[in-house]
Amino acid sequence: MNIFSKNCFSQNLFIKKWLIIILGKISYRRFNGINRLKIKGISNLKNLPQKNVLFVSNHQTYFADATAMFHVFNAALNGFNNINNTSYLYNPKLNLYYIAAKETMKSGILPKILAYTGSISIQRTWRSKGKSVNRNLKISDVENVKKALKDGWVITFPQGTTDPGKPVRKGTAHLIKQHRPIVVPIVIGGFRKAFGKKGLSVKSKNNSLTMTVKQPLHIDFKADKIENVVDKIALSIEQHHSQKNI
Repeated sequence: MNIFSKNCFSQNLFIKKWLIIILGKISYRRFNGINRLKIKGISNLKNLPQKNVLFVSNHQTYFADATAMFHVFNAALNGFNNINNTSYLYNPKLNLYYIAAKETMKSGILPKILAYTGSISIQRTWRSKGKSVNRNLKISDVENVKKALKDGWVITFPQGTTDPGKPVRKGTAHLIKQHRPIVVPIVIGGFRKAFGKKGLSVKSKNNSLTMTVKQPLHIDFKADKIENVVDKIALSIEQHHSQKNI
């Protein structure tokens, strides 16, 4: 990948790389200093293809979740089994994206800067400014997710909220059925206790944060119905209604 070129969203890769390095340096101690991130299954990241991989995860804060994944993913791709050596920040995966609510990514200067590191900002169909709404999915949002999958890896939080136990939304299942990515589940823990809701402020220190990267889901793209895919995702990220302590 030519560092002086632009990606599929016309973002300058040189600028994007240095934003990731700087923000990675700033955020590092939140996960390996003020708090400690324990990682399981990091080896499951090392043999994935470069494109069309979708990571599905439970959601605890607006920004800290995805930021921690940027650290872990780049550490793994640079041959490390933990985030102790920050040299991985200087060789980041530039085709790594995450799906986020458009209103969240426009809520201030810092979110707008964070958006340049890889946000696919979409308009939520069910909620806006804290109120329930019912609107159609924008075709341009669907196309942007498709574009990102064709270019690299995409992180999504299929519950669409940081509230635990909420159902997985069917839109993620439709996305999977249509584009047939490799689907890798991730389960995180401790972020809600350690950080404020946005994940920008530290709420408490010396917490044990956890991230478990599981093996890819087995999904029959033809035979599995939308409801089957939703159930598989919910179970894999430990947010199914049948599971306790969610």
